[in-house]
Amino acid sequence: MQNLAIVDLGSNSVRLAVNELRDDGTYREVNRVKVDSRLSEGMGPEKILQPKAMARTISALRSFRPYYEHLPNLIVRGIATAAVRQARNRADFLSQVKAATHIDLEVLSGDQEAYYDYLGAVNRLKVKDCLLLDTGGASCELVHVKDGRDANLISVPFGAVNLSEQFRLDDRVTAVDLFSAQVFLRERLRDIWWLNDAKHLPLVLLGGANRTLARMNRQQQKILHVENIHGYRLTTDQVMRTFERLIRVPLKERKRISGLEPERADIILGGMLPLVTLLQMLDSDRVVFSESGVREGIISEYLSQR
Repeated sequence: MQNLAIVDLGSNSVRLAVNELRDDGTYREVNRVKVDSRLSEGMGPEKILQPKAMARTISALRSFRPYYEHLPNLIVRGIATAAVRQARNRADFLSQVKAATHIDLEVLSGDQEAYYDYLGAVNRLKVKDCLLLDTGGASCELVHVKDGRDANLISVPFGAVNLSEQFRLDDRVTAVDLFSAQVFLRERLRDIWWLNDAKHLPLVLLGGANRTLARMNRQQQKILHVENIHGYRLTTDQVMRTFERLIRVPLKERKRISGLEPERADIILGGMLPLVTLLQMLDSDRVVFSESGVREGIISEYLSQR
């Protein structure tokens, strides 16, 4: 048996998943930790990681060590996604991480991130035809799944944090800012020619903003075990009603909505906009939530290569 610790450095949060890999090809998660460090905060159009955001993130990475450093037969795999991928000062940041934590972070390309999303989600949900959407802090990954295979995939450089900052979606939202954000997204998504092949298909959702959408609706429906979102479904109408509810209230009231983490309240509208836009463009009638994504995809790949 081996222990695999995956450190996943995202644009909004840093996650640790520790799994036991068994000799029979199965695995069991023994620990999961998340810290909201918002690495992509303030990057702006210059794409420069800010000192405070880097310090927060490195502190979070340090806090993970006690969860895995004592384990036998240990493999540590560190990955970084959109914020680091896009950063002009990423080499400096990666060297700071290595010095502070001894972790060599592998910066995934957008295509790699989308492919691992596909591997992780499709293996667990057994969905044959869908559009997979992973909404992160600084990027969205899209995969058209056809007959269970990844027919097309792409990563686009906008997500919950940078959309919220660029279009001022954090507090009270004006009609002009919302319209500008929607026009921006429609123009970018129209450039993805193969999205037409995904019309009327269900959307399989991953990422922090989408998990928050699921939790809010499960809380509202008074479903037990709010966190158990894997396989949970919503209609397009339910998604739109939730978006409308969020957009009507200022940040102070948004923070009090059950199921919405207060520290995510200022980026939830930016996080939901790619989904809302895609549902309208593709005329899809439902969404399905996946708890499995990049980390589970990496585990699947690792087990297949043993």
